[in-house]
Amino acid sequence: MFGLSPEWLLTDDGVPIADALVLSHPDQVDRLAAACPEAAHTAVLGGDPCFDRMLAALPRRDAFRRAFGVRSGQRLLVLNSTWNPTSLFGDGGPDDVLPLLLSRLPELPLDEYRVAVVLHPNVWHGHGPGQVRLWLDGARRAGVTLVDPVADWRQALIAADAVVGDFGSVSYYAAALGTPVVLAATGPSVIDDGSQVAAFVRAAPKLDPHAALGPQVEELIGRGDVPAGPAASTTSDPGGSAGLLRSLFYRFLGLPEPAAPALLDPLPLPAHQPPVVTAPVRVLTRAGADGAIEVRRFAAVRYEPAGSGEAHLAVHEDTLDPGVLALADVIVRHGGADDPRLGPPLAWAEQVLRRHPSCTLAVQVTGPGTCTVRHRSGAALELAGPFDGIAPAAAASALLTAGPVPGVLTVRSGGATHRVTVTPAR
Repeated sequence: MFGLSPEWLLTDDGVPIADALVLSHPDQVDRLAAACPEAAHTAVLGGDPCFDRMLAALPRRDAFRRAFGVRSGQRLLVLNSTWNPTSLFGDGGPDDVLPLLLSRLPELPLDEYRVAVVLHPNVWHGHGPGQVRLWLDGARRAGVTLVDPVADWRQALIAADAVVGDFGSVSYYAAALGTPVVLAATGPSVIDDGSQVAAFVRAAPKLDPHAALGPQVEELIGRGDVPAGPAASTTSDPGGSAGLLRSLFYRFLGLPEPAAPALLDPLPLPAHQPPVVTAPVRVLTRAGADGAIEVRRFAAVRYEPAGSGEAHLAVHEDTLDPGVLALADVIVRHGGADDPRLGPPLAWAEQVLRRHPSCTLAVQVTGPGTCTVRHRSGAALELAGPFDGIAPAAAASALLTAGPVPGVLTVRSGGATHRVTVTPAR
C-alpha cells in the first residue's frame, strides 16, 4: 500500500521514521496496524484539513460557479485524473479511453454544459505544461478550461454538478461532497482491494466510453446517487482538523496552546475563467410557439448535430483555421468596447462583412452579458442580458431567426429561458 507499508514508514533498523503519523479516520489506523504494526503506535487522528476547507467553502458555491463561467441553466462537468499509467490521463494502451472521451465532449451542447479539467500536479510536472496543453488543445478551443492543479481544484469540485474521473483522490473528495461521480478508469492493478478507495471504485457507476456521453451524464445527474463510503470515511472529525493538528504541533513543541480558535485559511475565489470558444460552432435555432427562440450550440462537431431547426455556422475570429471564416454565417470576437487594440466594434464589424460576403452577422462580445452586432441589412444593435444569463454569442445567433430589430429577445437555451434587451447601437 502506498504510504502505509514498512518501506515507507520504517528505517533500515525497523524504527518508525515519524514521531506521529497523522491519519483522518479510524479505518486508516486499523489498516496501518495490519500493514506495519511497528508504526501503529505513531498513529494520530488529525482529521482532513483539505476536506475541511471545502466544507467551509460550500456556502460560496454560486460564486465559484460564476468564477468558472457557469451560466444560468448550465451544468459544470469536471473531468479529473490522478497520476498513474492506469489513470484516466495515463497510457492505457489499446484500452486508453481518454482520446475517445475527448472526442465525445463536442456532443455536449455549449449552453447546457460547461466543462473543466483537473489534472494531478504530477501530470503537469511529469509531462510539462506545454505538452499537457498541446494534448488538450482541441478541447480548449472547444471551450474546455484547464483548472489550476494547486489553487483552484477544490473550488471546481464545489462548483461541479457531476464529475468524470478515476480512482484518484479528487473523485473521492467529489463523492464525499455529495457530487455524482462516474469513473472512466478504475486502476485495477494499483488499488489495495481492502482500501476505502477500492470500495468506492466498486460502488461508483462506470462510464461507457463507446456510448454517447450526454445521456450518461444526464442519467448520472438525474439519478443523483452517490456511494456513501467517501462521506463517511474521508474524516472522522469533519471541520475539526485545525484544532486537532494544532494541539498535536504544540504538544511536540512543548508549548502551551493558544486560547484562540484554530482556523484554516478559506479557499480563495478563483479568477474569472469564462470559456472562449475558438473552434467552429454549429448552431441550431428554432422559433417556439410562445415566440421564444430556441438555441443549441455545438463546438467542434464532426457531424451535423441532431435536432430540428435552422442551422448556421458561427466562427471566432481567432479560429485555428482562418479558411473557415469564409464559410461562417456569424463571425465573433471578444474584447471590451473601449479596448484600444481592437478599435470600435462597429468599425470592425463593417470590415468583417465587407471581407466575408457569406457572413450575415458580425458580433463583438464586450462583456459577460453584452455584445455589439452589425447585421448585413445594416442594422447595428447592442444586446444586453444578465451577466450569468445566456452567452452573448448565443443571443446574437438567435437574431438570425428573430430578425435584427430592437426590443426584448426571449431565448430558450441550456434548460433556461433568458430575456435579452436589444437596442440600437450608439
